Amino acid sequence: MLEAIRRAVSFLRDKQILHKLGVLFSVAVIGFACYMLYHKLRNINGPAVYEAMKATEPRLIGLAALSVAAGYFTLTFYDWFAVRAIGRRDIPYRVNALAAFSSYSIGHNVGASVFTGGAVRYRIYSAWGLNAIDVAKICFLAGLTFWLGNAAVLGMGIAYHPEAASAIDQLPPWLNRLFAFAILLGLACYVAWVWIKPRSVGRGPWSVMLPGGPLTLLQIVIGIVDLGFCALAMYMLVPDEPNLGFVVVAVIFVSATLLGFASHSPGGLGVFDAAMLIGLWQMDKEELLAGMLLFRVLYYLAPFFISVILLTCRELIVSARSKKLQAIAVAVEADPHKGIGRPLKEHGGSGA
Repeated sequence: MLEAIRRAVSFLRDKQILHKLGVLFSVAVIGFACYMLYHKLRNINGPAVYEAMKATEPRLIGLAALSVAAGYFTLTFYDWFAVRAIGRRDIPYRVNALAAFSSYSIGHNVGASVFTGGAVRYRIYSAWGLNAIDVAKICFLAGLTFWLGNAAVLGMGIAYHPEAASAIDQLPPWLNRLFAFAILLGLACYVAWVWIKPRSVGRGPWSVMLPGGPLTLLQIVIGIVDLGFCALAMYMLVPDEPNLGFVVVAVIFVSATLLGFASHSPGGLGVFDAAMLIGLWQMDKEELLAGMLLFRVLYYLAPFFISVILLTCRELIVSARSKKLQAIAVAVEADPHKGIGRPLKEHGGSGA
């Protein structure tokens, strides 16, 4: 059975059918989102949205900002975990944190985060001797943490409150609850599968050893905490009335985030917003839109600008060190006696 599935996947990959289906799905999701946004926003009152943003309590904006910061802090452990999973414990946490924060904040805004985030990670990790295959493994393991966390949050949230998912997918609550139990069962089976014995995916140099059972549970916890903080930030910015509760908002938020991620549009623009407007239809549209715009500023724009500044500073430092090393090398070549007892690594490397 597994061999038949493997052959089918290999055939679809060779014929590029999976890629074409992925592109078709993304276009369909974006098209439907644009259609729904047009109908949801065609009668929107722009000045009312602006007034609702101004009326938002600074205390709530501050708490939402702290939640976003906590979410990004948790997100740095995606890379910390992945780098150690491939056996590179010598790379310090600060490098993992910069790579994770920069790759996700830039990938969220530019779109196609698999490629943009991978490029940012490669630029940072290559200074520590990692090659493209190593970075691809890190991206895979970090993505696995993300999806495991999403599966856990959605499974538990929809099982507890299936009506929240019904607001988006329009399926009956009992069917959504059934899907939720299926997700949780699949998650439990995966944990048991990697717990029994070491597992790997891929072939040759692309082979990745999957984390075992205890480490997989740690992955799930990291993903849950990250998504929990992000959902909490969104919950603080949506209207108080009607009070739907944190679980409902969290389920709708995670579902909208996943749809935005699947569309590959920058920041899930259009798709995320349409899903939120559909899922939280009970709320005042102008107030809800104001909260979503504030969330975008806190979660997308602010981290994007911070990461650009951090990467720019890093590049300047690396460039200055490189020029310094070149100057020392030239001086040593001109007068070899000056280089005695002064190894180049004393002057720093490019592993910033």
